[in-house]
This record gives sequence, C-alpha cells and structure tokens, in this order.
Amino acid sequence: MRKIVIITDVWHPQVNGVMTILEKIIGLLKQNDFSVTVIHPGLFFTVPMPFYPEIKMPLMTRNKIRKILKKENPDYVHIVTEGLLGFAGRAVCMKAGLKFTTSYHTHFPHYIKLRVGALFNATYGYLRWFHNAGERVMVCSESLKNELESRGFKRVAMWPYGVDTNLFTKNTRAHVPEYLINIDEPIFFYLGRIATEKDVEEFLKCSLPGKKIVIGDGPDRKKLEKKYGKDFHFVGCVRGQELVDLISLCDVMVFPSKTDTFGLTIIESMSCGLPVAAHKVMGPVDIITQGVDGYMDEDLSKAALACVGLSADSCRKKALTYSWETSLEMFILGLVKVK
Repeated sequence: MRKIVIITDVWHPQVNGVMTILEKIIGLLKQNDFSVTVIHPGLFFTVPMPFYPEIKMPLMTRNKIRKILKKENPDYVHIVTEGLLGFAGRAVCMKAGLKFTTSYHTHFPHYIKLRVGALFNATYGYLRWFHNAGERVMVCSESLKNELESRGFKRVAMWPYGVDTNLFTKNTRAHVPEYLINIDEPIFFYLGRIATEKDVEEFLKCSLPGKKIVIGDGPDRKKLEKKYGKDFHFVGCVRGQELVDLISLCDVMVFPSKTDTFGLTIIESMSCGLPVAAHKVMGPVDIITQGVDGYMDEDLSKAALACVGLSADSCRKKALTYSWETSLEMFILGLVKVK
C-alpha cells in the first residue's frame, strides 16, 4: 500500500470548492490502495483569519508536522494550500530533504488586489517562491497553467477536476419550495461562497425577469441579504441531494466571479442540464462552449438571458467530460516520491 501525507489549510467545517475537491480525491485515493494521512488545522491551536473568521489559522505547527512525517514515513507528500500550514509543511520537508508536490487552487493575487492592490506583485512573488520549491505544481486548467508559466512558475502540470454526474443529475420530481411555487418565468441562480472576490453583487444588480435566488454562505451574506433581500431569495448553504433538487428547479446559473481558477459549480450546474452565464475569463473560458452550454459576455444580464432555452443535453454532455476517475489518474501521475 502506498502512503501519502496531504497538508492543507482548508478543512472542515469550511464549505468551498477546494474542500469538495479534497474530500473527493482523498476518498478515491483510499479506494485505490493509498493510505492517506491529512495534516489539517484541526490538529493545532488556531486563531480566526482576518476577513474570514470562519477560517482558522494554525499556529506552532512545525514540530507536530515533523513528528507526523517521521511516524508515517510516506511515499509522497502533497501540499494543497499556501497558507500557514502549507508554509510550515514546505519548510519541514525542505529541511528534512523530502521532495513534495503542491497544487494551486486559489488565485490569491487577484483576491489581494481587490483589497490591497499594492500587494498584487508581492503576492505573486511569494506564490512563485512557494511552489517552485516543490517538484511539481498541479493546476486545474490550461489558462491557469499558461498564466503561471508566464510568471515564472516551474514544472506546472495539469490536474483537472471532476463532477459526480451520478449525484448531479436533474431531478424532475424535485420538491418545489414555497418561494418557487407558481413561477412561470425563468429562475436564475448563483451558487457558491458569498464573498467580495466572487462578485456576487454583480449578479444581484442584473436586470433579469423571473425569480432570482442565491445559494451559499459567506462573510458578505448578511450585508447583501439586507440590501437585496426583497428582490432575491437567499437560501443559505445547501449540499447533496437537496442542492441537486434546488438546481433542478432552476433555468440558468449565473457565475459572476472573475477571480476563480476553475469554477466547480459551473460543471455541477451543467451536470444537472443547466447552462451557465459568465464573463470570458479564466475558469469559464476553459469550460463553456459559447452558445452551446452557456454564454460569456461582459454584460452578465445579456449572457444570462441568452442562456435561456439552451439544450440541457448539451450541458450534461459537457459535464460528462469531467470525471473524477480522470482527475485521480492525473493527480497520481503528478505525484513525486519523497526520496
């Protein structure tokens, strides 16, 4: 049995794309002759993260990481995130002479630019320094691979994500909640974290007919719900079959973010037969076929309206090209033995 230690700053109870990917890959690794040990924030003393108090930052981590690595004696070490725990794991591995791989999930420079623009280049500098110490940095799309390589990142390899097409399939018998009863016009929805970098307010400002709902939670929810609650229904965090049932009742998913590296919710929505409206940026441009399974436009209202009536079969067909089996295969291919 092969042994892998995964080091991640993202862990329960967080609900986001990275957590979804991590849960799925860990489960698949265990089903494929891997012993998996996860070093996560829950193992350490933590403090709330600025801007995101629901995210906990681990402190005093290196000794424990060192002990875990010595005890497990893994064949592979993969560092998922570039936060405090990822930083500590990187330092411990380098000091011990252990080779490791990393993954680049979150476009932090663009997140930082929204808050402190002057730190944009410095953030890229840190991330380049962080990832170039590893044997390989795994990314989810060709657009991201090209951008990182243009900024001096080395040994960049593809690791595409997947979607559970057995779960995310349109349920024609989904229970209709009271707030969607007798809605004859299109139902547009947003799915994801409600945070500044996701540009949710752009969706909320769209001039669209019918019903508009927001699925998800995050630091900006209360503020936006107070401001737009009379025109939009804020559902909160929904997962599993309940989420699939809700998506199945809608017509178009609107993806306003310009900072995502991929957009797992795009292929989840397509898997349920729904087209996606988005900007022509990294993430959507790697997934959406214009006029077939979605529309991309600088004007989100225009893109969303153009999506109405697109083929559900075409959307489902696109989602079927993103399998977790392929994702696992590419992830394992990208790993490098510690010695």
